[in-house]
Amino acid sequence: MGRPDLSRRHLLAAAGGLTVAASFGFAALGTGADALASGADTRVRYWNLFSGGDGANMIAMLDAFRKAHPDIDVKDSTLQWGNPFYTKLAMAAAGNRAPDLGVMHMGRVTGFSPGRLLDPWDVDLLAKYGVREEDYNPALWKRGVIDGKLYALPLDIHVQLCFYRKDVLRKAGLLGDDGRMVPVTSTDEWFDVLKKAKAVQKKGLQTIGLWTNDQNFQWWFFVAFYTQLGGKWFNADNTEVLFDPDKATRVLEFLRRHVTDGYVVPGAPTGEQFINGAPFTWEGNWSVPVFSGAKLDYGATPLPPVFGRPATHAESHAFVLPHQAGRGGATNEGAHELAAYVVTHALQWAAGGHIPAYTPTLSTAAYKKLTPQNEYAGAMDHQATEPKVWFAGSTGVLAQDLGPVVVSSTMGSAKPDKAAQTMKSHLTKLLASKNPMDGRTAAQGGAVA
Repeated sequence: MGRPDLSRRHLLAAAGGLTVAASFGFAALGTGADALASGADTRVRYWNLFSGGDGANMIAMLDAFRKAHPDIDVKDSTLQWGNPFYTKLAMAAAGNRAPDLGVMHMGRVTGFSPGRLLDPWDVDLLAKYGVREEDYNPALWKRGVIDGKLYALPLDIHVQLCFYRKDVLRKAGLLGDDGRMVPVTSTDEWFDVLKKAKAVQKKGLQTIGLWTNDQNFQWWFFVAFYTQLGGKWFNADNTEVLFDPDKATRVLEFLRRHVTDGYVVPGAPTGEQFINGAPFTWEGNWSVPVFSGAKLDYGATPLPPVFGRPATHAESHAFVLPHQAGRGGATNEGAHELAAYVVTHALQWAAGGHIPAYTPTLSTAAYKKLTPQNEYAGAMDHQATEPKVWFAGSTGVLAQDLGPVVVSSTMGSAKPDKAAQTMKSHLTKLLASKNPMDGRTAAQGGAVA
């Protein structure tokens, strides 16, 4: 597969804006020429986007690798999360100054011009270090396969969860004998749960935090419930929009009802209200350390299957190999060994709330003791993901275009049925548009697994 003439302006526009280049100082992109650590004979340059608790957990994992592999010098760099990270990674790959190993959100891989800006993994080399396809959820592994080659090695899935206060639900009679929230299988049951919780909650608090003003969260919630309804996006060839406005309307009406029935205070701080006693909040699993640190009596379950089919929004952090001319040798093998080590030693990573992608970890006694992680680990088998197209993925074009439409419906500035039609119109335009990375439409962008 030939490499196109990717200009600096082209790449910057594709990855999220023309104004971010100067803020990063692209001249500082290194070549790893500085001295190796004492005793090491191989260097692996690794770029990631992990900060906060995730950053601390990743550093601990890297330090453990360094101790176990003194012959490999890991030079890690943490960059700004979101489009700025993808901009810098794209520029480095296009200019042959890429790191040996990187991290991406799985949903962004298809749009990152695999074969041009990303190199495929050597699955035999991964197997040498203990990582095999059969150790993964099949659907998750296949998300990283494009044109028959593995371009993304999943580290985790991170999901949207329904966090609940056990102390409040206990008063409302909404906890089962196992101490967990009673099962919910329909919209009527869900709103009955909210009604009972509201009757016993503290005054002045909302019943559930729903991120009503946030386009990303609203989009993630929409993806989950649209998937529960069996909603489709495009046909297998990505040549036709199959989006169902009727199913979308049902989802949008469901989200809107939380506001109209008085269970949500639009704009209220979700996490803070939950810590202060609100019965529910829908948040990403990265909130687990926050709520556990606050010593709350709480649980967490995947978003309720109110439309009958379990499905909760999921994304995945995945290791990638940014393109390097002539990739190979000891450094490339070191990158494979490092990625495999982190993937197979991800119990530390699970402490941050993420579900390890390497399924043998889920069956260990240590993981089974993690709470509330052990309550939602089953979300691995019920992932609601965005379509596998170039414009999808975390902070991608799809969320930027459709997220505000979902917000407009939830907040009441647009009627759900009209918003659903708007969403289909946006999808039609996106399907016909070209990926700025390589000038190809979704239909021209390569076969999915």
